[in-house]
Amino acid sequence: MFIGWDWATETHDVTVMDDTGKRIDRWELAHTEEGFTKTLARLRKHGDPADLPVAIETTRGLAVDRLLAAGHPVVPVHPNAFHAMRARWGASKAKTDAGDSMKLADYLRTDGHLLPRLEPTEQATLDLQALARQRADHIEAKVAAVNQLAALLDEHWPGGKAVFYELDSDIALAFLERYPTPACAAKLTAGRLEAWCKRHGYSGKKPGSVLIERLRSAPKADSRLSDAVVEQLVRVQVQLVQGVRATIRALDKSISEATERHPYAPLFATMPRIGKVSLGQVIGEIGPILERAQTCEQLIAEAGVVPVTRASGKARTVSFRFATNRRARVALTTFADNSRHGSDWAAKIYNDARARRKRHPHAIRILARAWLRVMWACWRDGVCYDPVIHQTNSKINNPGDTPLAA
Repeated sequence: MFIGWDWATETHDVTVMDDTGKRIDRWELAHTEEGFTKTLARLRKHGDPADLPVAIETTRGLAVDRLLAAGHPVVPVHPNAFHAMRARWGASKAKTDAGDSMKLADYLRTDGHLLPRLEPTEQATLDLQALARQRADHIEAKVAAVNQLAALLDEHWPGGKAVFYELDSDIALAFLERYPTPACAAKLTAGRLEAWCKRHGYSGKKPGSVLIERLRSAPKADSRLSDAVVEQLVRVQVQLVQGVRATIRALDKSISEATERHPYAPLFATMPRIGKVSLGQVIGEIGPILERAQTCEQLIAEAGVVPVTRASGKARTVSFRFATNRRARVALTTFADNSRHGSDWAAKIYNDARARRKRHPHAIRILARAWLRVMWACWRDGVCYDPVIHQTNSKINNPGDTPLAA
C-alpha cells in the first residue's frame, strides 16, 4: 500500500493506493486531535504502519511528527519536484486536495525507490537545531528593528544616531532612552556627556569632547512632529531593540548549554575559531545531514557548498546550487569564514581560491567543502578533531584532498 497525504493548516486529504495504482481508500480529516486519531486508526486497518509509507510535501510539522511517532515511513516530496510531475496526470495540471493526495500516492508507488525516507533526527540534535534557528530568526528581527530605529533618527534626530558607532550597543540604546529628542539633549556639554558615559560603563575610549562634537555636527532635523510624539516613537523603538537583544542573549546561553551536553560537540569543538554558538549552529544544521548521509559527497551536496553540473552532449554548465538547506549552508560558511583567521591551512585554501579569481562567497564555499571532509572523517571514525595532526597531514596531502582527523 502507498499513502498520499495532502496537508494544510485546517484540513488534510489522505489517499490509500495499492501497487496496481487502484485507489483503495480516501478521506478528508480536520486538523484536530480527533481527526488525527481517527486517521491513524483508519490507516492501521490497511496494514502495519511500518509497511505503509506516506508521501507528503513537507519535512516537518505536526502531521510529520504524528506519522513518524505512529511508525509510518515518511517520504518528503519537494513541492517544486511534485509540481514538475503534474503533467504526468494530465496536461491541464489541475489541482485539488483529493487529486493531490492521489497523485502523491501514485508518485510514491512509481518513484518511491528514488525518494529518500525521512529519518528521525536525534533528540539532542533536534533541540539544538530549534534553538539555533530561533536565534537566527531573532537576529533578523534585531536587524530590522535597528534599521527602523536608524530611519526614525535620520528623520527626527540625526545627532542621536551619530554619537556612538554601533546603534544597537548598550551605551547607544541607553543614551537614546535618556535623550530621545534633540530638546532632551539641548543642555548637554562635553563634561556632562563624559560623566554620563562613565556612569554607564562606556568602553569606547572617546572623550566627551569628541562625542559632543559628533552630536553637534550632525544635521538638525526640522521635524513636523511634536517633541512628545518623537520621544514616544524613539523610546518604544529602543525598547523593541533591547527586548530582541535580551532574547538573543537568552538563546545564546541556552545554545551554549545544549552544545556542551551534545555528544557531537567533542568531535568539532577544537576546530579553529568555532565558538559555542557557532558550534551549536553547525551541529544543529549539519548534524542531521551527517546522521543520514551515506557518503561524504552526499553530505557536501546537501549542505549546499558544491555547484550543480549540467552536461548534455557538448554543452556543459556549472551553476550555483539553489535547492539546498540554506540554514545549514549559512551555519557552515559562517564557521568557514571565521576559521581562515585561525588556521593556516584554511587561509591557504581561501587565498588560493581568491588567487584563481574566485569571489569571496565562492572561495568560502570551497573552504567550507574542505571543512566538511574533515567533519566527515571525524564523524566516520568517531574521533575528535586534532589541529596538530591535521596540520601534519595537510603538509602531506594537497589542501583539496580529504584531510585526516585525529
